[in-house]
Amino acid sequence: MTLPPYARLLGVTVETQDDAAPLIVMPFGDDVLGRPGFLHGGAIAGLLEIAAIAALRHALAAEGGGRIKPIGVTVDYMRGGRDKPTFAQGIVSRLGTRVANVDATAWQDDPAKPIARARMNFLRMRED
Repeated sequence: MTLPPYARLLGVTVETQDDAAPLIVMPFGDDVLGRPGFLHGGAIAGLLEIAAIAALRHALAAEGGGRIKPIGVTVDYMRGGRDKPTFAQGIVSRLGTRVANVDATAWQDDPAKPIARARMNFLRMRED
């Protein structure tokens, strides 16, 4: 799966899971450090965006792929991300012919205790 170039900067890896959307893993390091001992909010938002893109591309693969363009994003921060690996996964909540909606969640120790959530809207680009 091809991820955006920002994924390399964050150092993320992708773990595929049978038919589920890919699990995205971001290690803690100086590149994602905010205040001492905590993740930077922008790194968390970037991780959520990457998870949403991966989930949508996974869903579109059954239809032969296609180009997408983000048109809206809302991020809710719930608790501080600490100095440990962070996981994120997206779920496609609507896959229309022109617009797709994706929810993504980021957590560290327990998926039931997320550190942030995002809702993203994508435009499905027509191939000319």
